[in-house]
Amino acid sequence: MSKQNIIYFDNAASAKPHPAAIDAFNAVVTNDYANPSALHKGGIEAEKVIKASKEQILSRLKLPKGNLIFTSGATESNNLAILNSVVSRRKNIFMTTEIEHPSVSATFGTLPYEVAFVLPFDLTEEVNNDVAFVSMTAVCGETGFITDAPKCCREIKEQYPDCIVHVDGSQGFGKVPLAGDLISLSAHKIGGIAGVGALYIKDGVHVKPMIHGGGQQNKLRSGTEPVALIAAFGEAATHTFDAQPLQNKLVAELARLGLTVHSRNNVPHIVNFSCGVKSEVMLHFLAEHGIYVSSGSACARGKRSAILPIYGVSDKDVDTAIRVSFGWQNTLREIDTFIEVLEMGIKRWK
Repeated sequence: MSKQNIIYFDNAASAKPHPAAIDAFNAVVTNDYANPSALHKGGIEAEKVIKASKEQILSRLKLPKGNLIFTSGATESNNLAILNSVVSRRKNIFMTTEIEHPSVSATFGTLPYEVAFVLPFDLTEEVNNDVAFVSMTAVCGETGFITDAPKCCREIKEQYPDCIVHVDGSQGFGKVPLAGDLISLSAHKIGGIAGVGALYIKDGVHVKPMIHGGGQQNKLRSGTEPVALIAAFGEAATHTFDAQPLQNKLVAELARLGLTVHSRNNVPHIVNFSCGVKSEVMLHFLAEHGIYVSSGSACARGKRSAILPIYGVSDKDVDTAIRVSFGWQNTLREIDTFIEVLEMGIKRWK
């Protein structure tokens, strides 16, 4: 099947790269390919590219002064924040929510501290004077649920100013306001190219290096920076699109079919619903017709969702859940096609 005929509705797993990001990448690999640590003109130009891209990303974050460390992606950023933050020695509890990406929840499982997993709705009430570090997602990758990270961060810091607040912003960057002492970002979730991410570090917050070597990026993350990927990341951060019309149309069509939508208080880019047919069966059927969706987080690789039950979704609906996630390239006409094929699949197996 031709790539031109594919309807790609799995952008929360990895968004289709934006043409401007691809152009930025190609320009750098063609013209500014020198090592940015080199002292000659080529190295200086490459360093300028990194600086400009950093400013593009920080401008989109709209946060107080802080540093931006480029990483290989949000997984590394989450690990760096959780494992290497310098926290108060008077506190001994690390806290996170039960709806986190595995790069947060699995990393918490390796900590030599007392770890608390709490419901996202109860997070601020659960924090106490013994909590040294809090990690929360800005947007749940399965349902699109918005946690309101700025409000949570503000309430926690007002009561416990020395508690470090980390936000996994990979699904929220460019979609909702973000705030935190540490914020993880990912290029390929916003139309950049996979292989680069970043960790925002608010001024005054200390993180120890995880990777040692040549001392790049203020000695926090050694290794030659991937300049072309960073340029694409920066360019992607400057582009936005309105997914609300797409969500409105999809939800209306799902209601017409009598299907249950699980997404509430969510970003318009993600819609999770149950189709009445086993997720794996429907995914394959849709793929045969050139439509790519997901049954949840791509990192779960087909495993039954542990997150949907937290939102009160029944076992039956969990087993038939589909996640549609929109990108800049998607159209209302594609939703018409999706609904047509989805309806065919439902009639075939129900």
